[in-house]
Parts: sequence; structure tokens; C-alpha cells
Amino acid sequence: MILESFKNFVPQDFVFKLATDPADIESYHDLRREIFCEEQGVFESDDRDLFDETGIPIVCKSLIAGMEDVVAGVVRIDEREPGVWYGSRLGVAKEFRRIRHFSPGVAVRNLQPCYHGLGALGAGLIYKAVSTANAIGCQEFLATVQHQNARFFQRLHWEPLGEMMLHGLPHVKMRADLNYYRPAARVA
Repeated sequence: MILESFKNFVPQDFVFKLATDPADIESYHDLRREIFCEEQGVFESDDRDLFDETGIPIVCKSLIAGMEDVVAGVVRIDEREPGVWYGSRLGVAKEFRRIRHFSPGVAVRNLQPCYHGLGALGAGLIYKAVSTANAIGCQEFLATVQHQNARFFQRLHWEPLGEMMLHGLPHVKMRADLNYYRPAARVA
């Protein structure tokens, strides 16, 4: 008997959506805790804060045979003053960070550009976040981004506004070009 090694299956099909059902919300918080507490050590045991009370959780879920599987990425948006929205807690699960290509249906299903290359899921989450806020009255969309991710955001039509320390780490405050992020056709 010959046993050949094989690569683990990595889905190429995803949906970006608001987390509304209890299982998605639980997975959303679990992934945030895994990334920001366990992996990065930014927070001790939980990363929740007062923005979670009014924030809108967004998830990226893998699809297998057209059915939703696991939460692969997360982000939240919230309006902090009239017309001024923020994105925060953007993260992608380790096993999905190397995804370079999506299936052709991803752009059609999600009504957004189909990103290719490293960071594709993060870019899709950013697009879903900004376009959703843009559809519900956003006039300015901001984020405070970990310094090592600022160039990634710049490639996605964001401009840096200044540097700061946050949670003991260097961050860059950034603003999205709302002309690039058309309002979402559906907020779901």
C-alpha cells in the first residue's frame, strides 16, 4: 500500500455578510478572541469593548458545495458620530490567510470586486465593511490600523492620516476613499 501525502482542502468560495444568527455571532467573537488575545496578545482574555454594543459584526464564511461552513474572517463597523463610521477588529483565521484566489462566483455573490493575492479575504471584508456603511449614511469611514498593515490598506484606496500608539502597538489612523467603495446594493 502506498500512502501519498496530500494537502488539506482549502475552500475557494466565500460569502461576506452581516453576522445576525447566534452561531455566526458566537464564531465571530471566538475568532476575534483567537486572533487578538491568544495569537497577538493585544488583550488578555477578551477583546470586547463599548463599541460592540452598537457595532455591526461582519463575517466572511467559507462555502462548501454552496453551503456556509466556518467563519474565516471578521470585522465590525460602528457609527461614532453622525455620518462618521469606523471599522475595527479586522482579522482572518490563520488557515485562510494564504488564500490567493477565489472562485468566480465570489464577486457575483457578494456584489464586490474579486480580490486576488495575499490578503484577499481581508480585502473582501474591508470592502463589505465600507460599502455597507456607505449604504447606510456614511460620509467618512475611518480605521486605526496596525502599522504593519497600513500599506495593504493604501493599496485598497485608503489614505494615512497620522500615526499613534494604541494598546502598546504602533497604529496608523486611515480614511477610506468612499468613491471606490460603492454603497452596498443590499445590506445583509
